[in-house]
Amino acid sequence: QVQLVESGGGLVQAGDSLRLSCVASEGTFSRYRMGWFRQAPGKEREFVAAISWITDYADSVKGRVTISRDNAKNTVYLEMNSLKSEDTAVYYCAAAAYGSRGSRVGQYDYWGQGTQVTVSS
Repeated sequence: QVQLVESGGGLVQAGDSLRLSCVASEGTFSRYRMGWFRQAPGKEREFVAAISWITDYADSVKGRVTISRDNAKNTVYLEMNSLKSEDTAVYYCAAAAYGSRGSRVGQYDYWGQGTQVTVSS
């Protein structure tokens, strides 16, 4: 069982930057594909970015968001720049035991509790 704990969310203004972090309890962290998803009120959870030995991004954030990982710290990061009001959501970290790529919720095995990001315009 992998436990994931997100941090770094908060209230920011449009145009600001924010870095989210997710720490995993699993010692074999480097073997997992890690992803970030977000869910806005009344909407379905949607893919933001993922990283294994390759990275993938949703079209809606491409160019503004960077996902990275530090395997020595069991941590994955999501750097977000030029934030917009439509980026407001709860951001979730997720881990997948198999596969190098995946953008669907069902492709991930473990989830964190989420961290709220609110962007005021």
